[in-house]
Amino acid sequence: FTMRMKEMKNKELWNIERLPRILSTRTEYGKDVEEAAHSQEEEGSLHAANTAISGMQEKGQDCETAGKKIYAVTGAFGHLGNTIVRALLKRGERVRALALPGDACSSLENRDSGQLEIFRGDVRDPDTMDAFFRREEESQVLAIHAAGIVTIASDVKPIVYDVNVNGTLNVIRSALRQRVASFLYVSSVHALPVGKDLRVIREFSAPEDFQPELVEGGYAKTKAAATRLVLEAAREGLPARVVHPSGIIGPWDEGGGNHLMEMIRSYLNRKLPACVRGGYDFVDVRDVAEGCIDALEKGRPGECYILSNRHYDMKEILRMLGQISGIRRACPALPLKLAAVGVPFCEWNARRKNTKPLYTQYSLRVLRSNDKFSHEKADRELGYHPRDLYDTLKDTVKWMASSGMLKKADSLSFAASEK
Repeated sequence: FTMRMKEMKNKELWNIERLPRILSTRTEYGKDVEEAAHSQEEEGSLHAANTAISGMQEKGQDCETAGKKIYAVTGAFGHLGNTIVRALLKRGERVRALALPGDACSSLENRDSGQLEIFRGDVRDPDTMDAFFRREEESQVLAIHAAGIVTIASDVKPIVYDVNVNGTLNVIRSALRQRVASFLYVSSVHALPVGKDLRVIREFSAPEDFQPELVEGGYAKTKAAATRLVLEAAREGLPARVVHPSGIIGPWDEGGGNHLMEMIRSYLNRKLPACVRGGYDFVDVRDVAEGCIDALEKGRPGECYILSNRHYDMKEILRMLGQISGIRRACPALPLKLAAVGVPFCEWNARRKNTKPLYTQYSLRVLRSNDKFSHEKADRELGYHPRDLYDTLKDTVKWMASSGMLKKADSLSFAASEK
């Protein structure tokens, strides 16, 4: 009975007919976006929330004000977020970086630069977002929404839904109110309905294409729901683009939230007992960061862009790590079915140690899923060209060693030999 009730609740949560109503409901903080939403409830669009903004635009208050640019980046202390901030600062741009109160990213916080403003706030708080996207006189704001919770859990925890879906809704509404000049949402390839065959996976750009019930896993469902909201907003006039990164790895994961980065660190610290057969499309976080900026500036409003690389087998990744670090330790590869048997123990051990499990049933399904993602559109329109993963891993190992993440860093050889 309990399982049946849980299944019914899950179906209700992800009912695609119910999803658009999120646009006119209250957030956790209990505050409606626009007073217009009280008087004009139109399901399935942002029209009610955008009424006041439309009136401003009719009076000639154009959102693309000539003058200086401010890049507003949410999730700025996350792996991708802080890499985007670094790339923007390197280009000489001014950045307003949103980070949660209490979150730390020493490499950004210790920068003595007038280019960077660290703004403490939460995407779940509409008032925070209004202040974050607020324009200064004779300036325009270009928004990159990279905040989100990545999880390999099969179910959806309330906080994941609240941040990934409701948080995105708050960001959309504030971006409309503050009339941002350009908007980019960082979705995921997991939001794409890939089907059961092995066809090449390309972009979708219609809101109706993103249906949470067509994807597996709590994270994928929240990203599909949020992507739909962004594309609905694009139809209503938000100058929004969407990018779909594949599996991100690379240096500067200071928060430690990337599961693959945890596996790499475990291997380099000689604590990884085994890996799992299978693989996925993995891409350098720096290439994704550059792709995000290029999509914001060059991408077409209402369009989506896949930022992927190619398939890499897990054994291939460990082989390259061994070659780079000089570690010659054999790491057995477990068949997926055998690994699945160990999931309950893996999750129990993670709870006992208050850490994240190395893998779950959902992550095992991902490793055997279709990952034939095409980044041809991003290549053609954005000039996107991802690097070879060997170079990514080489830089990652050096960064981990220099950051004190490796217990025996002095024993690593950092072999410079080619593949």
